[in-house]
Amino acid sequence: MSAASLPAASPSRLPGILLAFAVAAVAFGLGRMLPLVGGAVFGIVLGIVLRQVVPLDARFQPGIRFASKQVLQWSIIALGFGLSITQVARTGLESLSVTLATVTAAGLAAWGLGRLLRVHDALKLLIGIGTAICGGSAIAAVVPILKPDEHDTAFAISTIFLFNLVAVLTFPALGHWMGLSNLGFGLWAGTAINDTSSVVAAGYAYSHAAGDYATIVKLTRATLIIPICLVIALVVAWKHKRSGATDFSLARIFPWFILWFLVASAIRTAGVIPAAALPVIHFVAECLIIVALTAIGLSADLRRMASTGPRPILLGLGVWAAVALTSLLVQHLIGRW
Repeated sequence: MSAASLPAASPSRLPGILLAFAVAAVAFGLGRMLPLVGGAVFGIVLGIVLRQVVPLDARFQPGIRFASKQVLQWSIIALGFGLSITQVARTGLESLSVTLATVTAAGLAAWGLGRLLRVHDALKLLIGIGTAICGGSAIAAVVPILKPDEHDTAFAISTIFLFNLVAVLTFPALGHWMGLSNLGFGLWAGTAINDTSSVVAAGYAYSHAAGDYATIVKLTRATLIIPICLVIALVVAWKHKRSGATDFSLARIFPWFILWFLVASAIRTAGVIPAAALPVIHFVAECLIIVALTAIGLSADLRRMASTGPRPILLGLGVWAAVALTSLLVQHLIGRW
C-alpha cells in the first residue's frame, strides 16, 4: 500500500483522526486508573462532553466519521485473532435461540408500541430494526431501501444512541447485581445492546471473557441484516415497483468486517500466531476500541437528541426494554441463567 493510500494520510480526515486519538489517549489513562469504569466508557463520555463544550467545525467531521466506523471495524478484526473459529461457530449456535427471540420481540414491540404512541411507519421500522440488529449500522443499511425522510433517520439514530449509552453505563452494574456469569452477561449484552461499539464496551467493562463472548454473539446477530434487508427490499419492490429495489446492493450493505473477523479467527485457530503475540494484539484492539468510541462520542449531538420529542424516545425505550427482558427470560428458560 502506498503512503498516499493510507487512510490517516488523507488531509480531510487527519484533523478528526488526531482529535479522536488525543481524547482517546486521555480516556485510556483514566481507564487504567479506574479499571471498573474502563477506557471505553471514558472515551464515550469525554467525546460527548467535548462535543458539547467545544464547537467542532466541519474539518473535523470526516476524520471523526472514519474513526467511529473504520477504526471500530479494525478493532473487531483484531479481536478475532484472540478467538478460535470453533469458538465463534459454537457461540453463534448457542446464542441463536436468544438472538431470534430478541429480534422477534423488537419487531412486535416496535409495531404495537409504535401504534399506541402514533409513531408513523417509517420511524417505527427504523427504530425497531436498529434496536433488533445493530443500531446505526442496521439503520444505514435499510435507509437506501426505505428512503425515509432525513429527519426520521436522525430521530432513529439519536434515540438508539441514547439507549446504547445508557446500556454501556448500566449493564455491567446490573449484570453483577443479578449475578450473571461471564458467558451469561456476554449473551445478554450481545443480544440486548444494539450497536457493536456499545456491546464491546459493556462486555469488556464486565470482564475479558464476557467481552469476547458478547463480541461473537453480536457479530452473529449482525448477520441478520442481510435477510432483513432482502425481505424489506422485496416488500418495498412489491408495493412501490421502483422504490428501493432498483438501487438495492447486497455488496453495499453487507458487513464485510465480519468476514475478516472470521479470517482472523481462522488464523488464530491454525496456530500461526505465537502465543506471546496475542496480548499485544489484544492491547492494540483495546486501543482501537477506545479511539472508535471516543469518535462516536464526538459525533453525538445531545441538543438534537433532546429536540426529537418524547414519542420516539418512549418507543425506543419500550423496544429496548422488550429486547433486554426477552434476552434474560429466554436465558432463564433454556437454563443459561
